[in-house]
Amino acid sequence: MLRRSFSAAARVLERDERVFAVLLAVIMVGGLATLGLAPLRSRYRIDLFNLVIWFAAYKAGIFALVTVNPRATRSVFLGALGVDLLLVFVLLWLTGGYDSIYYLLFFPLVAVNAYYFGPWWGLGAALVAGGLYAASAILARPFVGWTPAVMLSALVGLPAFALGHVAVRERRARAEVERLNTEITETLGRLEAAQEDLLVAERMATVGRLSLKVAHEVRNPISAIELNAEMLQDIVRGHPGSDMEEAGGLVGAIREQVNALDALTEEYLAFARFPRPNFEEDSVNDMVTGVAEFVRPVATRQGISVTAETDPSVPPMVIDRTLLRQAVLNLVKNGLESLSQGGTLTMATRRLPGAVEIDVSDTGPGITPSVAARLFEPFFTTKPQGTGLGLSISRQIVEEHGGEIRWSNAAGGGATFTIRLALKDNADG
Repeated sequence: MLRRSFSAAARVLERDERVFAVLLAVIMVGGLATLGLAPLRSRYRIDLFNLVIWFAAYKAGIFALVTVNPRATRSVFLGALGVDLLLVFVLLWLTGGYDSIYYLLFFPLVAVNAYYFGPWWGLGAALVAGGLYAASAILARPFVGWTPAVMLSALVGLPAFALGHVAVRERRARAEVERLNTEITETLGRLEAAQEDLLVAERMATVGRLSLKVAHEVRNPISAIELNAEMLQDIVRGHPGSDMEEAGGLVGAIREQVNALDALTEEYLAFARFPRPNFEEDSVNDMVTGVAEFVRPVATRQGISVTAETDPSVPPMVIDRTLLRQAVLNLVKNGLESLSQGGTLTMATRRLPGAVEIDVSDTGPGITPSVAARLFEPFFTTKPQGTGLGLSISRQIVEEHGGEIRWSNAAGGGATFTIRLALKDNADG
């Protein structure tokens, strides 16, 4: 737990903060110890050894403070700058003011803070350092004028300003490099995803071409089988008897399966040879009502109730009635197949601001998460004899109309597919 806390603090602290804290401690403690080698006048003697020890402990405390509370790092360093300036001022006062060599501590102190805070902060710290230098001379005597203080401010401030300016440019350049690196990483990720999508598209195109060829080649044999089965059924009907009745049932089953194969090939061909839409102004409500009337006889025999609820405010729209009817009919077929135990299938239209929606809802078991992930994927089906193309074709048709198709599960059971079509300006008025 403790290790994770230190790791989190290290992540929050930027590289500049860690470098700055270490550099500031080194230059101040090391500078103080180095200047202690120079002899002082007898009346200005200080306990330099203890002073260096306490100063090092103070710097260690600063580093610990920013580690524990990294979000307050800038405020802590600003406070430390003020404390350091005051400490140097006190040291100058105690060691002779203008006669003390400890004014040299202002140089690294202001320079390193200019690197961290920027050129203007460095220049400001240099002016403060000059003022403190003069104040120490006034208190320690003798005060020989403002010239040494002005010279200190200039000699400290100008290099600090230049260093701060260079540091700001370096940070901007580094931020730009990091931004470009992030963009390159994101671009590479998108390229990899696009490459994977391209491979999938190539495989799907290969499967589509193969399916088209197979569907086209088997149509003639299927037609021949259907024709011969129909002729055989006529022959069987002409010879009464129990054996012939059984034979007639078998022939009927053959014809039923042949018709299923024929419908399968037609659906594959329709998917592979998607027609170009022929847009004309037509009534969406009439189209939905027509689909409901078309499927109601079959649904009634299965114990399914079909209702159509149209919104009278839905205006005529520019659509391809044949294609859009096919898209809705595919959704209706899916709904009917999910209602194997009976139930209700509802078709509804409604007008929204800027759009018209067509809902196809059923009271079946709904869509499971495993199926939902691949719902519109071509050739994916959960039906024994399904093609897996119905929803793909519906989505393709809706997208050709500039719309979108989505689905949702109802809280009480069942699923709803919604086709959303945008209203053109002339139809939205």
